[in-house]
Amino acid sequence: MLPWYVADEVIQRALKEDAHYLDLSCAYLFEPAQAGRAYLLANAAGVMCGGEIFTRVFTLLDSSIEANVLVKDGGTFQTGDTLLELEGPIAVLLQGERTALNLLQHLCGVAMLTSQVVSAVEGSGALVCDTRKTLPGLRALQKYAVTCGGGRNHRFNLSDGVMLKDNHIDACGSIAQAVQRVRAKIGHMFKIEVETRNLDEVKQALAAGADVIMLDNMTVDEMREAVQYVRANEKAPVPLEASGDITLENAREIALTGVNILSLGALTHSVKAANISMRMVT
Repeated sequence: MLPWYVADEVIQRALKEDAHYLDLSCAYLFEPAQAGRAYLLANAAGVMCGGEIFTRVFTLLDSSIEANVLVKDGGTFQTGDTLLELEGPIAVLLQGERTALNLLQHLCGVAMLTSQVVSAVEGSGALVCDTRKTLPGLRALQKYAVTCGGGRNHRFNLSDGVMLKDNHIDACGSIAQAVQRVRAKIGHMFKIEVETRNLDEVKQALAAGADVIMLDNMTVDEMREAVQYVRANEKAPVPLEASGDITLENAREIALTGVNILSLGALTHSVKAANISMRMVT
């Protein structure tokens, strides 16, 4: 689970955006101390992520809120399952409902898609990773959701490692020059990944001593050829990462080329929100 100081910043910003300083509907409908109960209902099958995030929305509004999370993060659920129960002031339950659902539905969507891709490549040996193509402000939560779905995290930010992409290389002049310049200055704890667009660039990256080679937007045949070349010529194992236009439908075919990693921006930027609703107990 993420540190609360990270999650709280996201939640508080979302609450300020939605509630501002007054919930007009609840302010004139309910007395502040009027208590009620609510529960989360799954309207479709999915993978749970964000149960504690969901409850945190309410406890930040009112510390007296009591919650019972029935399906833990990483667990699966089916249509009709009750995922979580809440008890406390009705006004607080209704004020936090939309913010809490927005976060939960999105995170469960990320976890579900990740789980589907992980299942699709099962047995291939390839890992499924996210990217930095995240929604602004939600990166930490989205990357946590990827792990709940069985995936792995790529870089959290630009400080986590060196990735020399096409524009870096084009601006520098060549793969060899780019790797050499970075290698001369980078600390010993960091790896250098080089993005390649064709077999010739793969050969250049391998010769330059790249620690990881990305096969970007290559066809399946091109990736297979690149894997065969690297495996036949590497002095030490070099992880190969496939990236670009990877979908649930083609993930297994790509994994079977022999690449070690599949990185998908779609895990965080193009997911469908989980179909979950909050119901008041009457």
